[in-house]
Amino acid sequence: MDKLKRVLSGRDAEEPSGLAEVIDATSLGWGTRVKGFIACFAIGCLCSLLGSCLLWVPRKGLTLFAVFYTLGNIASIGSTLFLMGPMKQLKRMFEPTRLIATIVMLVSI
Repeated sequence: MDKLKRVLSGRDAEEPSGLAEVIDATSLGWGTRVKGFIACFAIGCLCSLLGSCLLWVPRKGLTLFAVFYTLGNIASIGSTLFLMGPMKQLKRMFEPTRLIATIVMLVSI
């Protein structure tokens, strides 16, 4: 019956693949994407700020700074995944005009 509905509604007659089902099940609404972006970006900024404050701790300060600042940068960059999606983000990062900046940023992390 489902096949008949798909054919009559103009959708593809083939069964959806496992990947298509996963994509349909994990798609987020715009409101959820914005909330995820804000939360992830705020966590990234908080980690970076905490790392900067921990720089002044004797003996372990430099290590704590490096860990928290790196986590903050990764969270802040990861926050844009909510807005664009992971594949579009990666495609844009590795465009020829952005390739050098992306490589420098990844090596710096």
